[in-house]
Amino acid sequence: MRYIKLFLITLFTFIFIGNSFSLNQINKEATMSGGIYDFIVKDIDGKNIKLSDFKGKVLLIVNVASRCGYTPQYEGLQKIYDQYKDKGFEILAFPCNDFKGQEPGTNQEIKEFCSANYGVTFKLFDKIKVLGDDKMPLYETLINSESVEKGDVKWNFEKFLISKDGKVEARFRSKVKPESEEVTSAIEKLLAK
Repeated sequence: MRYIKLFLITLFTFIFIGNSFSLNQINKEATMSGGIYDFIVKDIDGKNIKLSDFKGKVLLIVNVASRCGYTPQYEGLQKIYDQYKDKGFEILAFPCNDFKGQEPGTNQEIKEFCSANYGVTFKLFDKIKVLGDDKMPLYETLINSESVEKGDVKWNFEKFLISKDGKVEARFRSKVKPESEEVTSAIEKLLAK
């Protein structure tokens, strides 16, 4: 009888705690599993988005900033998004203020800036951290992928190319323009698979 009570208390505790898991806890578990599709992130409007919703698509994940020398890359990002979106391609842009405070705005300000200055229609997400102990768990997985150069993001507009099955296939540093042959040929190769 004692074991049954203990089991029931443990089960109740597990169910209660399981229902109150925070987004951060879920994403920490996803980091440990190494799966891109296990993450849940917030979009720029604060809505939870499951990355599993993007299964079967080629993704370009980019940390972005509004006051950076690379900010004009928004134009190139929009160009390749327009070119490939109907073929199963998505851009997931994560504003980040980690590099010399070059993304100081609120989510609403960032959204308005991107729309007014670059006509951005690809997906924008909640402002995140890509450095330090409190870096976004998704980025912990991206920077530690076995298939690309490991190590911290060095600056704004670093790009990670993800295959249709959620694997990190390529990593492009900030200086590589989104519309460059290097990036577009890699996108086309993954779209053709």
